[in-house]
Amino acid sequence: MSKRLEVLAAVKALVQSALPHAKVIGLDGEDAAPTRVAPTGMVVVRSGDPGEPEVDLCPPVYHYEHRIPIEVTAYETTALTGEEVVDRMMGLIGGAVEADRTLGGLCDWLEPTGPNTDDIYTEGATPARGGDFDLVASYSTTSPLN
Repeated sequence: MSKRLEVLAAVKALVQSALPHAKVIGLDGEDAAPTRVAPTGMVVVRSGDPGEPEVDLCPPVYHYEHRIPIEVTAYETTALTGEEVVDRMMGLIGGAVEADRTLGGLCDWLEPTGPNTDDIYTEGATPARGGDFDLVASYSTTSPLN
């Protein structure tokens, strides 16, 4: 498995551990997009773009700043607004990032960007609240294909 895929799998596992009751999908092709958001919320982890690496030539080392998009969706509850639920979910992910900024040694550093939130409208349904942000994974590899 390439370093890029290892990092993506570790990010998905980190999100799932931070939100054990939420549906976390993305990356593996087995997850079909659900037709509705689960009552406990949903998170989509996208593969993102590692971008063009900085290269050290002797020996060759490729340094990436891989932006991994994270999309969080939830409905309001009896106690919290949709915005509060999404904010709480993103805060739990942020806490998991702070607890393991290297993804168990896979990355040099993992840093979240600031979030954006908005209503997600679906015809004939109560709008869910959604938020998105990127996790920026800094890592190096000896080949751009590994």
